[in-house]
Amino acid sequence: MRSPRTWLTLSLPLLCAAAIAACGSSNNSSSSSSSSSSGSTSSSAPSPAADPAVEKLVPASIKSKGSITIAADATYAPDEFIGSDGHTVVGMDADLVKALAAVMGLKANVVNATFDTIIPGLASGKYDMGASSMTDNKEREKVVNFVTYFQAGESFYTKAQGGTDVSSISDICGKTVSVEKGTTEAADAATQGKKCKAEGKPGVTELVFPDQNGANLAVSSGKAQLGFADTPVAAYQVKLSHGVFKLVGAPYANGPYGFPFAKSSKLDIAVLAALKVLMKNGTYDTILKKWGLTAQAISNPKINGAVF
Repeated sequence: MRSPRTWLTLSLPLLCAAAIAACGSSNNSSSSSSSSSSGSTSSSAPSPAADPAVEKLVPASIKSKGSITIAADATYAPDEFIGSDGHTVVGMDADLVKALAAVMGLKANVVNATFDTIIPGLASGKYDMGASSMTDNKEREKVVNFVTYFQAGESFYTKAQGGTDVSSISDICGKTVSVEKGTTEAADAATQGKKCKAEGKPGVTELVFPDQNGANLAVSSGKAQLGFADTPVAAYQVKLSHGVFKLVGAPYANGPYGFPFAKSSKLDIAVLAALKVLMKNGTYDTILKKWGLTAQAISNPKINGAVF
């Protein structure tokens, strides 16, 4: 896909697709980010000092490697996407995990992976943790542990001209909705489709894509009437479209994002402690401010904080 700075040169149909694609592709699993990489804005990510008390909590197997491998689906700007160099994973989540690693005395290796492969990758030991705007919910807590660090709702967006209109998720009966595979939105759209049919209404035509780029392109091409994503991500896509797209309906289902870990991992304990350090020293707020996400900040992170 195009980098953030090249989509302005495209013709209108491709401009829409590139802007909404959020400048990344999770098909390139080799894309990664070292602990020294910066985000796509002019200010680089803070790099706090190691905290001896937190370092003691890092599992020996991780400490011996000196680094943590973190999976992110880099198609979800501004949370995680591919930077202007065409391969580095940048965004709010990337900045946070680099800072967390620094506090733990480690380096962060952020690896681009499709969203639905992250939890299996944690179970197999391929990844040490995830950082991909993943909602901490009770179903996922059955197979992974989470450290909560953010909160977000879900939103719909459509074309500003010739699009559709909804007030809430109950209004998507009979609509075509694009979603990314494995997301909360995919599950919610499917559930709502069943409710529609049970009420004697037309069902939901759900277009499911392996990454958010495909879901966004379906809206820009007119294949889908609505895009369905986390509120900060949907808002960012609308902003990048410069009036081509708009948000519709009110955000709903506000819940916590969590960094996922294998159930057998003890790294979640160290990450929770490191996150509290970042919140206390101001690094957490600085990172969220950099990406325009301070409204979604939390103050009481925890292990397994699902609300639904």
